[in-house]
Amino acid sequence: MDSSTNSLDDASADGSTDFPDRASMMEVRLQAQEDEITLLKSSLADALRRIRLHDQLLPLLKQQLIAVNPGAARVLNHVCCSDGCTGSKRLSSSSAVDGIHHPATSQLSDSIVTNANGHIGSPVSMMPRPRSATLDRSTQTEPILPGQDTGKDRVPLPMRVQSLQLEDALPPGQPLVDGTRAKLHRAPGLEEEDEEEDEGGGEQEKELSWTSSVEEPIQPTTIRCLQREDFPDGSCSPEELGSASASVRTADSNLSSRSGPLSPIQEGEKKPLVRRNSEKLGNPERQRKRLDKKAASSANLLARSPSLENRAKDLVAGAGSPGSRRGTYSQEQSIKMFIRGRPITMYIPSNIQNYEDLKMELPSERLELDWVYGYRGRDCRANLYFLPTGEAVFFIACVVVLYHINNRTQRHYHKHTDCVRCLTLHPDKVRVASGQTSGVDKDGKPLHPCVHIWDSTTLVTLQQIGLGSFQKGVGSVAFSFADSGAFLCVIDDSNEHMLSVWDCNKGSKHAEIKNTNEAVFAVEFNPSDSTNIITCGKSHVYFWTLTAGQFTKKQGIFGKYKKPKFIQCFVFSLTGDVLTGDSEGNILTWGKSAADVKTLGKGAKETLQIMRQTRAHEGSVFTLCTLQGGALLSGGGKDRKIIRWSADLAPERECEIPENYGAVRTIADVDGEELLVGTTRNAILRGTFSDGFVAIVQGHVDEMWGLATHPSQNIFLTCGHDRQVCLWNTEEHKLDWCITLEEYGLCAGFCPNGSVVSVGLSTGRWMVLDLLTREVVSESIDGNEQLSVMRYSPDGSFLAVGSHDNFIYIYNVTESGRRYTRFGKCNGHSSFITHLDWAKDGKYIMSNSGDYEILYWDIAAGCKLLRNRFESKDREWASYTCVLGFHVIGVWLEGSDGTDINALCRSHSERMVAVADDFCKVHLFQYPCPKPKAPSHKYEGHGSHVTNVCFTHSDSHLLSMGGKDTCILQWRVIQGGAGDSRERLASASSASTSSPEPATS
Repeated sequence: MDSSTNSLDDASADGSTDFPDRASMMEVRLQAQEDEITLLKSSLADALRRIRLHDQLLPLLKQQLIAVNPGAARVLNHVCCSDGCTGSKRLSSSSAVDGIHHPATSQLSDSIVTNANGHIGSPVSMMPRPRSATLDRSTQTEPILPGQDTGKDRVPLPMRVQSLQLEDALPPGQPLVDGTRAKLHRAPGLEEEDEEEDEGGGEQEKELSWTSSVEEPIQPTTIRCLQREDFPDGSCSPEELGSASASVRTADSNLSSRSGPLSPIQEGEKKPLVRRNSEKLGNPERQRKRLDKKAASSANLLARSPSLENRAKDLVAGAGSPGSRRGTYSQEQSIKMFIRGRPITMYIPSNIQNYEDLKMELPSERLELDWVYGYRGRDCRANLYFLPTGEAVFFIACVVVLYHINNRTQRHYHKHTDCVRCLTLHPDKVRVASGQTSGVDKDGKPLHPCVHIWDSTTLVTLQQIGLGSFQKGVGSVAFSFADSGAFLCVIDDSNEHMLSVWDCNKGSKHAEIKNTNEAVFAVEFNPSDSTNIITCGKSHVYFWTLTAGQFTKKQGIFGKYKKPKFIQCFVFSLTGDVLTGDSEGNILTWGKSAADVKTLGKGAKETLQIMRQTRAHEGSVFTLCTLQGGALLSGGGKDRKIIRWSADLAPERECEIPENYGAVRTIADVDGEELLVGTTRNAILRGTFSDGFVAIVQGHVDEMWGLATHPSQNIFLTCGHDRQVCLWNTEEHKLDWCITLEEYGLCAGFCPNGSVVSVGLSTGRWMVLDLLTREVVSESIDGNEQLSVMRYSPDGSFLAVGSHDNFIYIYNVTESGRRYTRFGKCNGHSSFITHLDWAKDGKYIMSNSGDYEILYWDIAAGCKLLRNRFESKDREWASYTCVLGFHVIGVWLEGSDGTDINALCRSHSERMVAVADDFCKVHLFQYPCPKPKAPSHKYEGHGSHVTNVCFTHSDSHLLSMGGKDTCILQWRVIQGGAGDSRERLASASSASTSSPEPATS
């Protein structure tokens, strides 16, 4: 027990280093103490089991002694007399029940001799043979003397049995001499599990049979001391009590050595004898049943804590009186992993013979980024440009996407290590600069933000600007125009919003200054003068002049005009004026004004003031875009309008985009007529004023969790906190349909027939949608907490609904997935359900919970919890999404806290498993990966925790879904091993650029 406790404490100490806060450390320690309590209870269960076995042996022992020597009957009657032993009987009973180790009780429980394997006894020969004096305390015998009649009183037994030793047959005061021995034997198959004994009841009692085998004759001297004087009151004589007490002490002293000679029993000590439970005469049958019940109850407790099974076995073995129990296995047959100090035991399947010899290798398959769904428009500005190649450039998560609007193909620049925040196009229309946030690594250390300058034709990085110079992230970037883009202006996200200018060719900093503590939205060089820079943001417009590496600042004067809360955007007109759009819906024209000498006195300098105010939109003006002829485009927020203005700001045309796409975030000119519009609901629209606008890029707007792929078609469904349920096509790379719910969805699952899909919501409600009509065909509510899993059985006859109320609800499914009736409820988890999977036969479920628990359920038997998890070690699963299990131990990194892996998915070919982690990575492991520190291919692209992953029905693609980045990445599975007959489908409509070689973890 000490070694087991120390190992658990060590593991708890190691885990606590990852949780410096006091609350987490106390939680780890509390869990360790709970494990110790469970371990002690399991030891008690084992002790009660042995006591019960001895109680069954005692009547048979008496019968055998009487059969060998009928004169012993009278002595045994006195031993069992209730008048003289009532007090001792009560004491012994309380000792057994409370687990207190009294000498009399331990004498009985320690009398079972176990072999090296922990089983009771061993097969012995039935042929009599001479032997020396035995240590069996059950029958101490004398040596056979020459000429002595050894056939007298011999009782032969033809049965092959197992041996048990009991010292009760030793006569009080009998000296130990050399001789032969007699043994008590038990027929094989007597010991059964607690659950079988509970169910068997009286029938099993009939099956349990005990018999005796006398290897050598018992001499009359062996039992002559059993005869004694009867006292008038029926109690034991003082001499007998003294000798019996000495016998108990001698037996205990020899417990640790069963192969050496026994010490003679000391006589003359007069101490009360505490009798065992088996010597009670009150109601033996009732007492036996009570002990049976207690043993079964404690055994059930042990079964509910299977992670301590091996520790309990080690504890019993260390006590010197082990017993075998079916369902208890050695460390070679199970392995443990620790999460937050909690041990999780996993049993090794039968088909793995040498676990230590298993080698974990990288999967032969690899992933290549095929398509990116989504656009970041809800919180970013000026992030959509049109290239001469016919491609639109935008970003989402860590990927800059180049989408050909006519060919409908994508290329990707994904050298950023965290979310891209800003984008600008070089005057040559080829080079692109993109800036990212800082982010943190898996250890919580901040990563350095930077700006990448790269070639949009080759996707080669040309320059990395400012690594280690920026704080928090890069908020805005702009190339200079007057000198053909020789300089890059950057504003970071630090508290002072540092303004810096960099040499694009050398990558060196040219100048830097503190900007303002207020938010900054945009920065631009004056197209005709690279020494003039303008920034705008919250309640300010600043005009900067760069001379000899030094900045001077002038603030725009609002004068008689109302000062808006935000200056959202600005552009330069053909005349050199600055036009700004603000949160009041106005377009302000700024210009230079002569110094007011009368007001400011001599030495006053010229100021930059508002020359004109033009009412443009209701609500904010989010974007301004100049056209080649001098015309101006403005995009409104609240009114969702796009207005075309003449050079003198006279409105010419306008249109309104559909409400479901949100407000106008940015506008890119295609050819003077056709426009690209980025919206605040993460969509990109294409169209004209006359023909209207259609969406060419769409995405979710808020955090996503629900992901499901169709069982036979190349489509998948997503849902998230934006209350949208979207059906996507992986071949055409488009959104088939989208509906909006009253509550947000968190999980989804397709019926195996593919006609309907179920969606679990945040309130405990779930609904079933028809894929063709999009109508709700069924609806139900289970509890009032959010649902986390929707999973159909392989044949579609059942639906399992995992909830945060700790239950799994099971439904019968009929009428091709359109009718649902409650079948049962799985009750046993102590925390919310996180993942579950069905067995291939559709009868069993494996589930994980928020407290890192693995449970197995027999659904066909009425949603029964399977107490013995060992029985499920060879079960085959139709899917594998549970993050805890023997086959996926290797996906967990050392020091993981249990929340580092959000989801995983095994491929249908059962060759690989994809993992979504909390550090923005997608991993590809070999399946199975049952050993820690398994190697994997690691892929970047997401800018937030990856919430879900799923393979398509043919394993041709993998889909991964980000949380806060609202991004869906579609990965093509590339087969790397030669000789594999499976073909990988590549999308004919995609020309995705190959990903860089993935890192191996």
